[in-house]
Amino acid sequence: MAQTNKDKYGVESIIVLEGLEPVRRRPAMYIGSTSQQGVNHCLNEIIDNAIDEALAGFCKNIQIIINESGYLTVFDDGRGIPVEKIPKYKTSALEIVMTKLHAGGKFQVGAYKVSGGLHGVGASVVNALSSHLIIEVRRDGQLYRQEYKKGDPLYPVKKVNNSQLGFTFANGTAVSFLPDKEIFKETIEPQLSTLKKQVKERAYLIKNIYFRIINNKSKEKIAFYFDGGIISLIRDINRGKKTLHNAIYLQKQIEDKEIAVVIQYNDSINEHVYSFVNVINTHEGGTHLTGFRSALTKSINNYAKKVLSEKESAEPLTGEDVKEGLSAVVYIKMPATNLQFEGQTKTKLGNSEVQTIVQQTVSEYLDVYFEENPKVGREILSKIFLAQKSRLAAKAAKDAVLRKGALEGATLPGKLADCQEKDPSKSELFLVEGNSAGGTAKNARNRKFQAILPLRGKILNTERAYLDRVLSFKELKELVIALGMGIGENIDYNKLRYHKIVIMTDADVDGEHIRTLILTFFFRHLSDVVNRGHLYIAQPPLYKIQSGKHIYYAYSDEEKDKLVSAAISQKSAKIQDDKKAATTLQPKSNSIVIQRYKGLGEMNPDQLWETTMDPQNRILKQVTVADGQEADYVFSMLMGEEVPPRKKFIVTHAKLANLDL
Repeated sequence: MAQTNKDKYGVESIIVLEGLEPVRRRPAMYIGSTSQQGVNHCLNEIIDNAIDEALAGFCKNIQIIINESGYLTVFDDGRGIPVEKIPKYKTSALEIVMTKLHAGGKFQVGAYKVSGGLHGVGASVVNALSSHLIIEVRRDGQLYRQEYKKGDPLYPVKKVNNSQLGFTFANGTAVSFLPDKEIFKETIEPQLSTLKKQVKERAYLIKNIYFRIINNKSKEKIAFYFDGGIISLIRDINRGKKTLHNAIYLQKQIEDKEIAVVIQYNDSINEHVYSFVNVINTHEGGTHLTGFRSALTKSINNYAKKVLSEKESAEPLTGEDVKEGLSAVVYIKMPATNLQFEGQTKTKLGNSEVQTIVQQTVSEYLDVYFEENPKVGREILSKIFLAQKSRLAAKAAKDAVLRKGALEGATLPGKLADCQEKDPSKSELFLVEGNSAGGTAKNARNRKFQAILPLRGKILNTERAYLDRVLSFKELKELVIALGMGIGENIDYNKLRYHKIVIMTDADVDGEHIRTLILTFFFRHLSDVVNRGHLYIAQPPLYKIQSGKHIYYAYSDEEKDKLVSAAISQKSAKIQDDKKAATTLQPKSNSIVIQRYKGLGEMNPDQLWETTMDPQNRILKQVTVADGQEADYVFSMLMGEEVPPRKKFIVTHAKLANLDL
């Protein structure tokens, strides 16, 4: 048989990608994705280069500008990237940094003692993925510039008299880049809420550095400056919560590594622990976080053995017990040359030696601290023993549910109108307020892939509810059983029976309250349902507008006004164009009837299907969490026991309320 070209595999099949070409071929390998998240990643790479100068002690000001033209600009007043030619390459160091992968000052011991960067690909990758990039450097009283197109320099580094970017610092670096639309097909604009959160985090971690974000599109200006470091951060994390003691803070230098940890318990039942390495948020944790958790559990157990009598003592406390109400920040600074991250996106620390160092340091410090501060130690123990008691009660309640086989789907709730589809990715569960709306929804649905679970009345506020109390509440227990994946520490998300869980409540105050209670339950007890994108909110219409034989639905007051105006204009035009129609038109047929839906039960099944449940026509809002810290504060403030913050919020936003009187 003759060999076709398709079958050939020889030396001619081997391709070497030169320069920055591999970045443009496989951008996701370097920035995680080519979505809006990738745009944020590119901007952060440039910001982190400026932050490295701050960590080295040479930068006090970092400014980020979002231009109307789409360009993203970062200024810093650091030392400025060197511009002299490197003899080996006969090219400016600036051009090498911007056009060569794995080139930069982070590989040379001493150039950057501490750095957020690791692989030396940040600036060059951003350059490769930009349709246009301008960099200006001011060093020794001279200003230098170079421009690039898709990573290729348009001219050699040159000395210039005036800044094209409006660079005013006496020294430092300015980078302005336009993300390439060929790479970022969704958008070239950063996600502003994410950018603000990331910049704010860095401002906490590097105290006394002045950060500014200037959005020329919205004319918004934001500044961040904190002089308290991670102690300021823990205050922000615990905002709106009742803390049990003053923050416990430790800082220690061990050879070339610096460890800083802050711990503060509050009266909530949730945990908030953040970990950082050289100002990089290690979202997935790593060895530093593992070492911290081990040390905290060990030290608290040791202290309990010392101070509790045999009568008071219980079974050893677990890592789950000490988590409740814990807020903590674990921050490690170490040489960039020694860093081991999992991937370029740097979300998990891998240095094994860090775990031992953190564990020993935190354990030794806490052992002494508890001895010297017995009141704080006792306060924390009381909190944790309550958590242990609740955990054991919740385990018993959950085991009771398991013994009945309910979580395995053997006994689904009787009021659940399940769907025929068994593939979770094609199945939808509508959580409906009350039996009236539930009956309408059951008749409206497509039985093949849509299930209905009516929830009677307002469910339990689970903001501060332990799992045993959650499972004792009938409506929530039936919801957990219907979802099929369990709850608590043994959740198995692979058993989730519906990949679209839709909250469908009335468009009134009670409906909004019920929706908030359901959201609280998912955020506090089934957070990964939200994080994995399975939770949605249905958008039933507020108005039905009938003009003659034509029926329209409006989902807001603004849309209603537009539809009514259009209907009036259409009737007026018809009358003017048709004199006969004008003389015979009856007043009744000329009227426009507007019906305000108070609840889903007022709609007949056909209307509910057409407007709210039909995948072809409906509007669903996906529930996402852009800023977990801010979301936690809002839930604590709105649903917690502390009245003053909630009262202040209501008074502040009262004028924005849309009251249906």
